[in-house]
Amino acid sequence: MLNNDPDAAHYPIDATRRDLVDEFRRAPRGPHSRELQMVLHRMRWESPGGRYVLVTVDPGRRWVLGRLPGERGVPIELMHNKTYDSLAAAEWDVFKLRWEALTGQAIED
Repeated sequence: MLNNDPDAAHYPIDATRRDLVDEFRRAPRGPHSRELQMVLHRMRWESPGGRYVLVTVDPGRRWVLGRLPGERGVPIELMHNKTYDSLAAAEWDVFKLRWEALTGQAIED
């Protein structure tokens, strides 16, 4: 587990590391290798403006994709056409979106 590793927030993500994509796909809740932990930390703490997030619609049952605004006090942009009944499917979708945003490389299912 990474505990506020100052290097993780600036960790360069190598788009060729498909092994890390496969590792997340197999076990989205972990345990994760150190390299994948660094990638996830970077994804989760990247600048909030435009970052993809999951918003709970019905606790434990339904989620909707959202994007964080660039400033406080502005509502989260909800994408009502992207709802999920499975947390694993939702987390996988967010992982793919964040990966593409940070690497410029889309992940094909």
